[in-house]
Amino acid sequence: MMQDILDELYAVIVDRKVNPTPGSYTVKLLADADEALKKVGEEAVEVILAGKGQSDQRLVEESADLLYHLFVVLVARGIPLDAVWEELQQRRK
Repeated sequence: MMQDILDELYAVIVDRKVNPTPGSYTVKLLADADEALKKVGEEAVEVILAGKGQSDQRLVEESADLLYHLFVVLVARGIPLDAVWEELQQRRK
C-alpha cells in the first residue's frame, strides 16, 4: 500500500511532464531544474527542523513535501522510480 501511493504520486508528476497543465506548480518545477533542486534543499532543512523539536505531524507533513519535490527532480531527470526501488533492494543484500 505504501509503495502504491508513492508510485501513484510519481505517475502524476510524469503525467504533468507529458501533459503540462497551465498554472501547475509541478509543471513550473519541471521546467526549472534549479528551482526544483532548491525546493529539495529547503524541504530537507524543514524535515531536519521538524525532527529536532516540532510535532510528529509536522515531521510527517515536511517528509511528504520532501518526497514530492524529490520525485519532481527524478522525473525531470528521466529517472524511473523503479531505479530507486532497485537500489534500495540492492542495499538490503
